[in-house]
Amino acid sequence: MFVGVLRLSFHVPGARSLKDKRQVVRSFRDKVRAKLDVSIAEVADQDLHQRATFGVAVVSGDSVVCDEILASVASMANNVRDAVLLDRTTEILTV
Repeated sequence: MFVGVLRLSFHVPGARSLKDKRQVVRSFRDKVRAKLDVSIAEVADQDLHQRATFGVAVVSGDSVVCDEILASVASMANNVRDAVLLDRTTEILTV
């Protein structure tokens, strides 16, 4: 069994309040959940207006599948309209 973990860090330049940031966060999270069968959550920087950090996890019997799914999420992250992807870290764990 393999567990794929992806950490995404965003800069949200247009966010002037946490409410503004939440709209961007919710939109991205919901699009990922609708398209891919992964677990995704905002895991850090919840109190910062212009930063958002997500954790994404997927479990599969094949490491290649984990990598492909996380690459799809990262591709979606590159196309977020109101945020800029700052950092992406991927790790595949064998359990």
